[in-house]
Amino acid sequence: MVSTDRLLAFAAMSLVLIVIPGPSVLFVVGRALAQGRRAALTTVAGNTLGAYVLVVAVALGVGAVVERSVLVFTVLKLAGAAYLVHLGVKAFRGRGSLQAAVAEAAPEAHGTLRTLGEGFAVGVANPKTIVFFAAVLPQFVDREQGHVTLQMLLLGLVFNLIAIVFDSLWGLAAATTRDWFAGSPRRLSMIGGTGGLAMIGLGVTIAVTGRKD
Repeated sequence: MVSTDRLLAFAAMSLVLIVIPGPSVLFVVGRALAQGRRAALTTVAGNTLGAYVLVVAVALGVGAVVERSVLVFTVLKLAGAAYLVHLGVKAFRGRGSLQAAVAEAAPEAHGTLRTLGEGFAVGVANPKTIVFFAAVLPQFVDREQGHVTLQMLLLGLVFNLIAIVFDSLWGLAAATTRDWFAGSPRRLSMIGGTGGLAMIGLGVTIAVTGRKD
């Protein structure tokens, strides 16, 4: 299996990537500002599940296809970007309803499964994670030890455990800030609009950046 040295080196590299806010983190923060702590943590769970699907795909060889094919990578990237823009527009248009949602204090109104699914979609379409898993993760596998697929799954699990901790911290911090704003309809509306615009900007950024080859 994976040696301790390789595992620690991969964990360190994963930590560097994770602590720098990317699409998943910004999406979690946007959800926290718009809907609160529960939605943020549910989104983190969805993101993590989506990211691990990428790990499984890489372990089974799909990652190599994505890494070599500019077309596949671009289609996946643009699909994720379009989805973020769609959610951002929706959040911005619904910013005036946030006060009522907070007053009702009914997390079920937002749909836990739906929030989980949206987080999953963002996690599985995260270009930064796709590239990392496809190009970096395989480099830490010791092929002489065998069980290559299991090694990749283990390394991916390490990445996701680190990610779920730090993404949750981002979400909880953002939700705490949101609570301060919740006493004012105008402030809350501003948060909803800001979160929506952030997701739109993120989607546009993802669409115009990435591989050029």
